[in-house]
Amino acid sequence: MLPTIAWLLGRKQLRLSVVRGDLEHPRHLERLATPITWVHSSDLDDPTPFLSSGNVLLTDGAQFGFDDSAERYDYEAYVGRLVGSEIVGLGFATHFLHQGMPDGLAQACQRAGLPLIDVPDRVPFIAVIREVADQLAAERSRRMEWSIAAHKAISYAALKPTGLRSILIELERQLSCWVGLFDATGNPVLVPAQRPSEDRFAAPVRDEVARALQKGRRSSTSLTLNSGQVTIQVFGQSGQLRGALVLGRGVALDRAENELVTSVIALATLALEQNRELDTTRGQLRSAVLELMLASNMPAARAIAHDVWGVLPVEPLRVVTIAKPLRNHPVLDALESLALDSDGQIFYALRDSSVVVIVGSGGDHEQVAHLVVDHELSAGSSTVASFAALDAALSEASHALRAGGRRAGLTDFDDIAGTGMLGVLHAAGAEQIAHRVLTPLVTFDTDHSGALVDTLRAWFAHDCSWGSTAAQLGVHRHTVRARVDQAAGILHLDLESFEGRLEVWAALRMLE
Repeated sequence: MLPTIAWLLGRKQLRLSVVRGDLEHPRHLERLATPITWVHSSDLDDPTPFLSSGNVLLTDGAQFGFDDSAERYDYEAYVGRLVGSEIVGLGFATHFLHQGMPDGLAQACQRAGLPLIDVPDRVPFIAVIREVADQLAAERSRRMEWSIAAHKAISYAALKPTGLRSILIELERQLSCWVGLFDATGNPVLVPAQRPSEDRFAAPVRDEVARALQKGRRSSTSLTLNSGQVTIQVFGQSGQLRGALVLGRGVALDRAENELVTSVIALATLALEQNRELDTTRGQLRSAVLELMLASNMPAARAIAHDVWGVLPVEPLRVVTIAKPLRNHPVLDALESLALDSDGQIFYALRDSSVVVIVGSGGDHEQVAHLVVDHELSAGSSTVASFAALDAALSEASHALRAGGRRAGLTDFDDIAGTGMLGVLHAAGAEQIAHRVLTPLVTFDTDHSGALVDTLRAWFAHDCSWGSTAAQLGVHRHTVRARVDQAAGILHLDLESFEGRLEVWAALRMLE
């Protein structure tokens, strides 16, 4: 630990004590616990040119004079100069040049909240200085040892298959803090197994990250939340930023900790740059394995997966199709982490205009659903299937994706199937086709004040009965037949056949 005045008072061989100060002063107790940066001795009237923040000053009081001169000395101005230099304490040799502590000095220190240390007779200043110097040296040595061990742990983490994810988790462990990662667009990157934190992606953090990224260059900013200090480091190259690293902790980082963070940023930047081509190759390999599975060539798919990822998901399966995000979207990194954590029970690959995720019996389908929601993407999920029915399951998931439209979240095929065939057609956007089918009739009715569309609706509502339809419309049954024949001619459909009637009936229902 770094030396403080409280620590110094505990060094029994020094026999130091603090003259009772104003304990209600807001700075008195704070200065007792503030780390000492150095101990300086001086009997100058103004030693401030030689002082710096965190120093302790020792004096024998020669500058105060003696007898009457000491009583007339301006102690208030002297203590004011010391406080202005941000020292944390003043030590006075009480039985060296003076017999006891000057009352004026004690009162001035009390009013300023500056701890006044009584250095007793036969305790040389050099002993106090040496004690603090030894403790500072010991602390530097300890921090150096910690720094070496921490850098070694980060390096080992970087060599793991999980790469950047392992680095971030190790950084949290070394600094006892939470770490957040954002991509170049300011979206949070989810890293499983991190320390829990409500502040990691809180609105103030997101806003500050967005402002930092908008500058387009590497930068370091800080933010204060109720939980403590937050540091935001933007990394990458100017004009080609890779993202931002956010660290939150109750106290600020010291020099050794900042150096560790700098190393992590360098490793992260290097890893992201070097892995770009590797990620592309790995993605192409995933896509090839998916095509083998869809072609029912499971032996070849399992052989490739075994050498690269281990095992493939175990049946029964569920397929999730995610609308293909932009290149280098963080959801791909999140899926990679999810797949690694699942021990092979989650597999994903890019295919055409979507990301296909296969979740095995040992995988967590809900995790995939949460991931989709967190990244504000659209996805569709199939019913339970086997590898033999993988192609059909993929079609179900793709259909569910289209049914969900642009709505963020996961649409389940089970929910669509439960609405029947009309519900499936509606979810697939069949209204556009229906509108195209019926447009000629609508146009005819508009131009000729006709009633072909209404007649067809009534006809189908009465199971194509001429008499019942005529009764509802208040016309002759031959009029109904004539209108239906006229509609059939306009649509070029045979409304005497089941297929023709089904085409028009479905189109009318889609537009209801």
